Amino acid sequence: MKCPFCNHEDTPVLDTRVAEDGSSIRRRRRCDACDKRFTTYERIELTLPVIVKKNGSRTEFDAGKLRGSLMLALRKRPVSAEALDAALQSIQEKLLQSGAREVMSGQIGELVMRELKRLDKIAYIRFASVYKSFEDVTEFQDAIAEVGSERKARKREE
Repeated sequence: MKCPFCNHEDTPVLDTRVAEDGSSIRRRRRCDACDKRFTTYERIELTLPVIVKKNGSRTEFDAGKLRGSLMLALRKRPVSAEALDAALQSIQEKLLQSGAREVMSGQIGELVMRELKRLDKIAYIRFASVYKSFEDVTEFQDAIAEVGSERKARKREE
């Protein structure tokens, strides 16, 4: 680490501690050349992938937009704020774990549908109808039948 005062490159660490909020490491350093002391912080850098839209344009991942989509699908449904936050966290973790620098918007849509199916079947149908661009009633019926058959299969397993 370079000294911020004289740009000397040898600045040994004198003391290392976890910062007060626990999200970083605080290091006290001393420059061997000018003998001045300074503090550095080490933080985790999490970079979510860039989203590639259907038209090929790219945009930064926006957690607020994702939250808005989930909230719209879950509107007037009995799902707690904690469950919504957990779903958002799960989606973001899957994106981080993928290690990809770019992700197609369709992959995010699939992750959202998976979470909504787990949280609330009605919200899942709402989101799927827009995401999959349902054009007639039979597509709604197919989606409802899919959710219903999964529910019946789970009851048989219990």
